[in-house]
Amino acid sequence: MSQKILVPVDGSDFSIRALRHAMEIAKAMGAEILLLNVQYNYNTPNINRFVSREEVRKYQQENAKEVIDYALKVVGNSEITVHTKVRIGSPDFEIAKEAKESNAYSIVMGSRGLGAIRSKILGSVSFNVLHEASCPVTMVK
Repeated sequence: MSQKILVPVDGSDFSIRALRHAMEIAKAMGAEILLLNVQYNYNTPNINRFVSREEVRKYQQENAKEVIDYALKVVGNSEITVHTKVRIGSPDFEIAKEAKESNAYSIVMGSRGLGAIRSKILGSVSFNVLHEASCPVTMVK
């Protein structure tokens, strides 16, 4: 069984740079890449008062598809085996959880995704993953 490199993608320039870096590592190691997109869980009572669960699910699926399709275009016709997965929840928690569940060799992720101001308000996903992950984490600027 080949080793897996988990690459969280959110469509940001940082996540695409991380993907390109992970591709270099995967080629050198003969590893597989697992692209992970985490969608926030918008199924809350306050949101569901105005938007149905089905509409929220459709929105999450469309967003995830757009992000993953873009990442797959970056991978292109490389000879790297790539798997994709979508999770719903808090990105830092879901990334660390997926790494553990899929027995990832490492996580390669962008140092930023949301932008400087929003990440200060919400807390840095990359910082939290760095401290929660059960495997090595590489941050790409």
